[in-house]
Amino acid sequence: MAENGKKLICIGTSTGGPRALENLLPRFPKTLNVPILIVQHMPPTFTKSLANRLDRLAALRVKEAEDGEDIRSDTAYIAPGNFHMTVRRNRTGLSIQLDQNAPYKGHRPSVNNLFQSVSHIQDYQIIAVVLTGMGTDGTAGLKVLKSMKNDVTAIAESEKTCIVFGMPRSAIQANVIDEIAPIDRMADTILKHLNCGG
Repeated sequence: MAENGKKLICIGTSTGGPRALENLLPRFPKTLNVPILIVQHMPPTFTKSLANRLDRLAALRVKEAEDGEDIRSDTAYIAPGNFHMTVRRNRTGLSIQLDQNAPYKGHRPSVNNLFQSVSHIQDYQIIAVVLTGMGTDGTAGLKVLKSMKNDVTAIAESEKTCIVFGMPRSAIQANVIDEIAPIDRMADTILKHLNCGG
């Protein structure tokens, strides 16, 4: 666990993701005190409407991420469609960086890019979550994250609640997942690891 108690939740998802996020985010308390970064494979404009819908459902603030904005606790940031979202340090903490670099294995935004970017944030405990989705996005990023940081807990959605089990299955088969949970238990599972320090 990060000695100073700093924590960050990173979530990657694709097919079936909006429904999974509608199940997950409202289960977090308003006083979570941990920021959430979300990559959902989705075209431009759709991510903003998704963020607005989730903001109405959840106690946390949910918004589409903006380039350069400071990352704040009790807020969930969704990567805009067609932009990679990564994390960088600033003088007061962390901020969001958006770019339109080449798609990573066909994806922009890419879960791999997000996970790899937080592997350089050494004084934070990271909870990395892979939800329902087609393909393998997230697995390569988790491998980097696990190799560079000790205070990482990786959680995958279980097959029984996934719309498509591709992304979680890929991460599980790569042996980079610490726990598997159904979507209706995912919030409790994340909170458990936040409280015990992973």
